[in-house]
Amino acid sequence: MRINEIKITLIGVFSLLFLVAGAQVQRNRAVTLMGCRFDFTIVAEDSLTAEKHIDQVVAEIDRIEQLISDWIPESQISRVNQNAGIRPVKVDPEVWQLTRRALDISEMTGGAFDISFAALDKVWKFDGSMKKIPTRGQIRKSIKKIGYKNIELDSINSTIYLKLPGMKIGFGSIGKGYAADKAKELMVAENVPAGIINASGDISAWGKQITGKDWKIGVINPFDPADIMGAFSLQNESVTTSGSYEKYVVLKGEKYSHIINPRTGYPVRGIMSVTVIGPNAEMANGFSTSLMVLGSESGMKLMNQYPEYSCLMITNKGEILKSEHFHAQLEIFDTQLIPESE
Repeated sequence: MRINEIKITLIGVFSLLFLVAGAQVQRNRAVTLMGCRFDFTIVAEDSLTAEKHIDQVVAEIDRIEQLISDWIPESQISRVNQNAGIRPVKVDPEVWQLTRRALDISEMTGGAFDISFAALDKVWKFDGSMKKIPTRGQIRKSIKKIGYKNIELDSINSTIYLKLPGMKIGFGSIGKGYAADKAKELMVAENVPAGIINASGDISAWGKQITGKDWKIGVINPFDPADIMGAFSLQNESVTTSGSYEKYVVLKGEKYSHIINPRTGYPVRGIMSVTVIGPNAEMANGFSTSLMVLGSESGMKLMNQYPEYSCLMITNKGEILKSEHFHAQLEIFDTQLIPESE
């Protein structure tokens, strides 16, 4: 699972910053929200309208951040964490429902996805401050506070209760996907014909570019993040990527990824990246994170149970694996996936 909300962009969006065609314009803006970069591209009848719509989605994502960020002391999720083992905390129905869906993903994945992973944020640090590998004792102590079944939801009173003192929940794994989905939902309600919301690789798109072409999504080479290994088209779908190359620490010559297996407390191994395509960025992100933890065999078995979603997986050996329902026309560029050990 992710230790913090900061995430290096995993998927590039090939779009022009400003285009004029007929009576429409396409405008782009980059904004830092939820601790990461958001790129907004909106198609509208004129520049003023496009900029107004971008202002709307920025305000919407800021609203969501104020509710669910565990980095903001006054947020509802922070209050839930502050009262772990003490009392239930009343939250907005929106926050309650997001938490409910997160627990559903935990059930679907057998605990490979778990928002209570946040208890590990004091053990594994990927901000440059960690100088030695955590001891087994430290990890064992922290994972005792992890367990989605210790998150108690009361639908009548709209409360969340963390049963164990020291427990924490965090939405670094699906929060940005949820925000991208909500931004898209808002724009569709405003009759915006097309756009793409890119939350540092958690992407929701609708309609087509002003040129009439589908949105083009690039897939990063996980062995060389400066390189785009391929691309595919996206229209009215969402796509997310989780990667062990995004954020990591090297200790005693070993690389440790920021994606942590919540059941063991250790960084995942074996999979370099997972890209998931589907109708919903929140759910796609839950899947992409889970598949990193589950590995290729168990991950593909899970993915094949949900035909609305499909995945592209790259192993640490450079293998490219696709789930049964992978429908995107992936164009592989002239590039090589060379494992770091070679």
